Amino acid sequence: MIPLRDANPTRRTPVVTIGLIVASVVVFAWELGLLTSGGLDALDAFIYQWGLVPAQLTADIEASSLVTLDTLDLVTSQFIHGGFLHLLSNLLFLWIFGNNVEDRLGRLGFLAFFLAGGIVAGLTQVATDPESAVPMVGASGAIAATLGAYVILFPRARITSLVFLGFFYQLIDVPAVIVLVFWFALQLIDGLASLGADVDIAFFAHIGGFLFGVAVALVVRTVSGRRGVTAMGRSDPAGVG
Repeated sequence: MIPLRDANPTRRTPVVTIGLIVASVVVFAWELGLLTSGGLDALDAFIYQWGLVPAQLTADIEASSLVTLDTLDLVTSQFIHGGFLHLLSNLLFLWIFGNNVEDRLGRLGFLAFFLAGGIVAGLTQVATDPESAVPMVGASGAIAATLGAYVILFPRARITSLVFLGFFYQLIDVPAVIVLVFWFALQLIDGLASLGADVDIAFFAHIGGFLFGVAVALVVRTVSGRRGVTAMGRSDPAGVG
């Protein structure tokens, strides 16, 4: 099941979502430039410098060195991608779901939420394999946080999805709660299956990011609900006991 678009209009232009997409594309173009000019060695050096290497971050934490380039990698790694498919799939999900979450949280709120979600996702993955020397890159952890927030804030939004049935496919409209809970279930299953194995996908970053997004959205929904009740009480004197 591949989501293609949602029927959930926004009230204003998603400036931050567009900015995050542009930033990721610009960084990927820089990666391609390094690959062209310096070959794989130059690209690998860039990824190791700005990607998140669990072993390096673990060493810094153990040494109580919390403000280093390695901790900065928790942010910079979110804008690096390992290939066209990696980039395009992440940006598709960000465009479909990010604009509505930005609309709900506000522009600065969404930017802070997105970066924090990526940090939590990265730390979750590091916790599962703290001695790994393989750099982690990509915005998928932050995007997973966005998906977690979306499923709480817009559970009934209709998502047009491409569903494969053997050699055939069909476009169907599915509630967001079904699409995103199904996605999370796959991450959870694959994550548990990957424990102790050498895999290229950071499933636990997806899991940690998603749960962070759910938690933040529950708080936002609760606070918004209380404000709505308070506003109604103030505007209607008959409701005051």
